[in-house]
Amino acid sequence: MTTLGTGLVRARRWLRGHPFALDGALAVSVLAAMVCASFAEPDPGHGPVFGVRTPAPFSVVLMVLGAGALVLRRRNPVAVLAVTGVLSALEFLLMDPPAPVVMSSVIALFTVAASTDRPTTWRVGLLTMVVLTVTAMAVGSAPWYSQQNVGVLAWTGLAAAAGDAVRSRRAFIDAIRERAERAERTREEEARRRVAEERLRIARDLHDVVAHHIALVNVQAGVAAHVMDKRPDQAKEALAHVREASRSALNELRSTVGLLRQSGDPEAPTEPAPGLAVLGGLVDTFRNAGLPVELACTDRDGPLPAAVDLAAYRIIQEALTNVRKHAGAGARAEVSVVRVGATAEITVLDNGAGAGTGRTDGYDDRDRHGLIGMRERVTALGGTLTAGPRYGGGFRVHAILPVMSRTGGPERPAAAERTGGCA
Repeated sequence: MTTLGTGLVRARRWLRGHPFALDGALAVSVLAAMVCASFAEPDPGHGPVFGVRTPAPFSVVLMVLGAGALVLRRRNPVAVLAVTGVLSALEFLLMDPPAPVVMSSVIALFTVAASTDRPTTWRVGLLTMVVLTVTAMAVGSAPWYSQQNVGVLAWTGLAAAAGDAVRSRRAFIDAIRERAERAERTREEEARRRVAEERLRIARDLHDVVAHHIALVNVQAGVAAHVMDKRPDQAKEALAHVREASRSALNELRSTVGLLRQSGDPEAPTEPAPGLAVLGGLVDTFRNAGLPVELACTDRDGPLPAAVDLAAYRIIQEALTNVRKHAGAGARAEVSVVRVGATAEITVLDNGAGAGTGRTDGYDDRDRHGLIGMRERVTALGGTLTAGPRYGGGFRVHAILPVMSRTGGPERPAAAERTGGCA
């Protein structure tokens, strides 16, 4: 049974790839049916009787021409229908009793209905039905209401209806296939978009972590090198800060890169992502690096959603890192986190003169990648961010984040035991 099914599938594929071979086989089959029917004499009482009559040579020629025209039915179906219709009408006009040349017209009409639109099908089908039926009734020797004449009307109408049904089914199947292909393309595009967004998010996290901690390590290492000979105790303290900053960098890198692991991989990160609950510890690292920072948190209305909490932390981290790197010696920074209605406002100010180039496009000579990353974080949550030089000197970063983020992420649990936070 399996072998038979496989053979049928292969045969069907071969016929689809060779349409003229299929049409040739159909033409031969129709010719054989017409020739067999031309030897039969219809008997209303007991059915057709064979051996009573033989077809005339002219009828055989018409049957051969009508069947031969069907070979080209796919290339020009309307022209084939016209040819077979003329041959059928000639048979009705010139031969008595007529041979069933009209069978070729029935096949041609079916092809027209299956390959054109519905209005064309009904116009052409009605014209074919009227012309052939009226011709058969008007010139035939049998009464106009005879079985042969009614059969012409019935078979031409059935051919038009069957062809229209086949065309509708093909259109329906094509529409389903197109929708399935479009849905598959949409899923692939959505998957690529999600991958790109995830890569961008991880790149932002890596930049924030590396830029922040490497800047602190650089500052503390410079301090240690400067006071190594005269103040060894202060040098040891600076090196301790270097070790702490490097340890924090490694832990955050491990947590960030660990997100790329599969769910069943070992050593998956279990520490929660940083947020405002540990903002005090972040500020202390900058203070230890020699940057005075004043922190003001007036958000006491409960924890922020996880995505908003992480974005607020990263924005403050990146902004303070830029202050430490670009504001120059003697700079001071101010950080405020304020809940205003359904939004949380984060502001980071500094009074540093920097080594600026006088630019006023909102980027100064700060780390462009860091500012772009901050804007992307805020935009992804549906908020706004402005960053630029302050009047009279310094730099200002101001972010407005909606408390209900677009991500719809869960809120962080209360973290009163975590050190020095705003939550």
